[in-house]
Amino acid sequence: MTSETTEARVLEVIRERRELVNAAIDEELPTQHPERLYEASRYILEAGGKRLRPTVATLAAEAVTGVEPMSADYREFAAVNGDPVDIMRAAVSIEVIQSFTLIHDDIMDEDDLRRGVPAVHEQYDMSTAILAGDTLYSKAFEILTETGSDPADGLEAMRLLASTCTEICEGQSLDVAFESRDDILPDEYLEMVELKTAVLYGAAAAIPAVLLGADDEVVEALYQYGIDSGRAFQIQDDVLDLTVSSDDLGKQRGSDLVEGKATLITLHARQQGVDVDGLVAAETPAAVTEAEVDAAVAVLEEAGSIAYAHETAEDLTARSKEHLKILPDGDARGLLEDLADYLITRGY
Repeated sequence: MTSETTEARVLEVIRERRELVNAAIDEELPTQHPERLYEASRYILEAGGKRLRPTVATLAAEAVTGVEPMSADYREFAAVNGDPVDIMRAAVSIEVIQSFTLIHDDIMDEDDLRRGVPAVHEQYDMSTAILAGDTLYSKAFEILTETGSDPADGLEAMRLLASTCTEICEGQSLDVAFESRDDILPDEYLEMVELKTAVLYGAAAAIPAVLLGADDEVVEALYQYGIDSGRAFQIQDDVLDLTVSSDDLGKQRGSDLVEGKATLITLHARQQGVDVDGLVAAETPAAVTEAEVDAAVAVLEEAGSIAYAHETAEDLTARSKEHLKILPDGDARGLLEDLADYLITRGY
């Protein structure tokens, strides 16, 4: 199968899951009183998104047992004990947590755009945005309580999601602290993105296995798959921030560079003697020009920093796929492997 055929297959799987997840979001998170709060809570969810983490969750559920769900919408999936489990609720809870983090990230980073539309705090107001993020956070746990899983498995899934949220906050704290440092090491960056980004991929892969009553070894393998592929995903995101147009990104291109955010690219460039802080003159993302970013990218490419990021992402992806060998050989496992590859080759 050619790489083009493989990517087309992965994109079709993502599209199919996205439609199911969007329909489930409407069911699980309806607009209700007070309407403004719930409209703001749903705003980023309705603005788009590939639903990559729910795709991981549904594929992981299939890969654990090697069988398809009992219902086409993943509302019923047979656990090890035979009881039906609503895996779609788990997938929605993961996506809702992702949206909560985006709302709060945009507030802290003072970003005006998200997915090509005004950020929630710009579209509504700061107080409403904070409340919207908090609402999504609590709703995610509420949704996860209703999967119908064995109570012990459901409790463990809740514990895993809760610890994941704590780690996301730890990662965000590290990211903020990095802005005042110029001596960050690549290993410190990888720790930060594991906490801020990758743990939610780990949870997306592992929580369905937990709910379905899989062995601890299988749960851990899927979690590590998510960790390694999630770290690779973030590295690719950092590359795309520099190399994809603002229109396609849905936010200002080069914003990470302007804001002085540490990435594997800039850390490597510093080690090569590049004056990263002097690459762009703009003081805000809105003020940076395409020409400035193009010039900065040329310097980073000359230093080998973008190539280094690609190589690191490829190594992490190869490692992520090794974790899947514990699973039954089948279509779902193959799709998880292909999805890991897609995460580091995707554009916008």
